Amino acid sequence: MSTPRLEIRLDRIRHNARNLVGRLGSRGIAVCGVTKATLGSHEVAAAMLAGGSTSIGESRIENVEALRRAGVGAEITLVRSPMPSQVERVVSAADLSLNSEIDVILQLSASACQQERTHGVVLMVELGDLREGIMPGDLLEVAREVVGLPGIVLRGIGTNLACHSGVVPDAANMAELSALATSIEAALDVELEIVSGGNSANLDWVLDAGSGVGRINHLRLGESILLGREPLRRSVPEGLETDAFALVGEVIESKHKPFETRGSLAQAAFGQTLEPQAPRDAGTRVIVAVGRQDIDPDGLTPPTGYEILGASSDHLLLTSDSDSPAVGSQLRFGLTYSALLRAMTSPFVARRYLDADQTSSADEV
Repeated sequence: MSTPRLEIRLDRIRHNARNLVGRLGSRGIAVCGVTKATLGSHEVAAAMLAGGSTSIGESRIENVEALRRAGVGAEITLVRSPMPSQVERVVSAADLSLNSEIDVILQLSASACQQERTHGVVLMVELGDLREGIMPGDLLEVAREVVGLPGIVLRGIGTNLACHSGVVPDAANMAELSALATSIEAALDVELEIVSGGNSANLDWVLDAGSGVGRINHLRLGESILLGREPLRRSVPEGLETDAFALVGEVIESKHKPFETRGSLAQAAFGQTLEPQAPRDAGTRVIVAVGRQDIDPDGLTPPTGYEILGASSDHLLLTSDSDSPAVGSQLRFGLTYSALLRAMTSPFVARRYLDADQTSSADEV
């Protein structure tokens, strides 16, 4: 089969979605399955929906449109604030968008009226991570303006934590979001359908039996469904599978080489300077045909017995403490979220979707 390739276990994705939907559902929280790391894969979206996700989240309108062309009819949320240049496409393809700028919402309103559609809006609130969000003191006035806009439905409020600054979702900031929801409803005589507490980083807080969830009734989950991990410490919540994705690469060189370079050293291709190496015996040096164009090398876990030495644009360099793998053999790597995101967006990495009754190729290490 073509290499490099991602092997994607849809049964693992369904399992993780079902596990999290069940556990969060018992606390009154719905799950939006976020497919943005998979370049709008309709196969992954279908697995998330089959696992009980009530909607799909995407960050790029191009991916939303691809999901619609593939026949995904579930509610789709654009989880990055729309670009003004794309509001027509957003209203046409997405049911809902997360917003933090009133000027953008005004343009969504005008486009919705022109298209004779309604578009849902969730107002994002800045609660400390310093990415997107309206300041809490300004939220009520923005909500008041949104409620009066034609073609727009204020569906709720939300926040995003841990993505930029690593701020941990906890009882204090979740209680603040809950209080803001209650105050908007009281002041404007509206009912907010969605109070979206955040992403997979919220799992430690929400799965703690001692946590009161307050008004939080919605989370946007990507990494925990796709890779079975929460992002704060990359721990594995109970019952989740961590092997839904694997990168398979092909060996193009396998030789016994020294570890010490020869000649004077300067910067390498990506600006890095080789650190002095501790003396070590010569060993097998392996090159796999995949590089920084395709993956984040720091986000790969090599097979047992292999160590990743580095990567250039098109070459992944490893050393092996076992016998030299044959040229043409295939090595299998685990991925972090960063490596998955890069691999899914590379035009040079093929995809192979597997289900419960299918296995990977026999010639892999």
